[in-house]
Amino acid sequence: MAGWASRSSTSTACSNDEYAMLLMRALQDAGVPVPERIALVGADDLLLGRLLRPRLSTVHMSLPPGDELADLVDRLVTVGGPAPVTGNLLEVTLVPRDSS
Repeated sequence: MAGWASRSSTSTACSNDEYAMLLMRALQDAGVPVPERIALVGADDLLLGRLLRPRLSTVHMSLPPGDELADLVDRLVTVGGPAPVTGNLLEVTLVPRDSS
């Protein structure tokens, strides 16, 4: 983690909240202040991210209900061909908090 202090990066987006939380802890242990030196954003909007200090910024993702998703997969497997255009399958929302 010592290398982070010498990098010019000012922000990092992690593939999920767990990795963002682990990175935040490692940066803090190395003396790299979050978000003053580097901003962090995770993804998944886990409850635990709201309890951290600083609170973790994240991306909230909403999938359609399980039965709708299962129906879409079933149609793709049984009918084949290109995926039908049904609108937004995944809705995402940035949840800005203290870490960014």
